[in-house]
Amino acid sequence: MPTGVAIRAVRVQLFDAADRVLLRAGPSALTSRAVTTEAGCAKGVLHRHFEDFDAFLAEFVLDRVDRMDSQAAALREAAGTGTVTDNLADALTALFGSVAVAIVALVTFRDELRARLRRTWPAGVPVLTEAVTMIASYLVAERELGRISPDAEVDALAPTLIGAAHLLFADRRGAPPTTEAVHKVVTTVVGGVVREPRP
Repeated sequence: MPTGVAIRAVRVQLFDAADRVLLRAGPSALTSRAVTTEAGCAKGVLHRHFEDFDAFLAEFVLDRVDRMDSQAAALREAAGTGTVTDNLADALTALFGSVAVAIVALVTFRDELRARLRRTWPAGVPVLTEAVTMIASYLVAERELGRISPDAEVDALAPTLIGAAHLLFADRRGAPPTTEAVHKVVTTVVGGVVREPRP
C-alpha cells in the first residue's frame, strides 16, 4: 500500500502481520520491514504509530496477553462440565498452539523488549504469567465444585502445567504434540488431585 493512503485499524493490521511473521519465521525474522511488508504497507506507517520498533513489540505482546481474557473466561465457564483433564488439555493446546510460544521466544530474544515490558509487567514473561493465572482460576473453580481435592495446591499445579506444556510445544519447527501427549502431561500433573470418575 503506498505511503499516505489511510489504513483502517492500523494497529490490528500490524499486530496480525507480526503474528504471521513470528509464527512462520521466529523472533529473529521479526523486523519493522518484515512486519510492514507482511501488512502490505509502507515502513513509515509503523513509525508514525509507535515510538520505535521495541515500543511496537511491547504493545504487540500486551495486546496478545489481553486477548487471553476470553480464553480464561471460557475455561472458567467450563468448570463442572466435561472432565478436568480434557478441559485443561484443550486449554493448554489452544494457548500454546497459538502465537504464545513464539511470544515467549520473542521476549527472551530481545533485551530492550524485556526492559520495556518491565515498566508495566514487573515479573515473569507476560504470556506465561497470564496463563498461570488462567489455569489457577480454573483449578480453584473445580476445587470449589469438589472435582479436585480440597487440599490441591493450585499455586503449584498451575505453573507446573504451564511449564510442562510450554516445553511440550516449544519446538516450533517440529510437529505439534499429539492430543495423547498433552493429556499425558495433564494427567501426570493433576492425576493425584482429580476426584471425578476416570473415563
